[in-house]
Amino acid sequence: MKHAVYPGSFDPVTNGHMDVMTRAARIFDSVTVTVMHNARKQGRHLLTLDERLDVLREATAHLPNVRVDSFSGLLVEYMRLTNNGVIVRGLRAVSDYEYELQIAHLNRQLGDVETVFIMAATRWSYVSSSMVREIASYGGDVSKMVPPASEAALKRKYQQV
Repeated sequence: MKHAVYPGSFDPVTNGHMDVMTRAARIFDSVTVTVMHNARKQGRHLLTLDERLDVLREATAHLPNVRVDSFSGLLVEYMRLTNNGVIVRGLRAVSDYEYELQIAHLNRQLGDVETVFIMAATRWSYVSSSMVREIASYGGDVSKMVPPASEAALKRKYQQV
């Protein structure tokens, strides 16, 4: 059985993230979407860890082989603790590749894990969580960029309901 881990901060989860995890769920028998929680970045996230987990659970409910988890620490330690050897990462642009390649090499050295890159669909290549947060903070419509669970969480956070 082939299992993969798709890590990220998912603050908030976007349709680009959903595209990558849906396609990963077709490739692998199971996928764990892991919200990586960095205590040093406390207060730098818009959505709390619990909010991000709730949004992801709602957004992935239609994907029976996807589960949601969280972890605080090095990704390679999570991979070791859960006995996983494949990381899935989404790429939008060449600049993503350069950064992700470096991280993939480090993870391979530190934890003997493989990284599989999935190119985000072209229609989502311009979408990032930071851009979504900015647009939502000004009351802009992000409904075409995020799943409904993310949109609702953003509206609650910015009190636009």
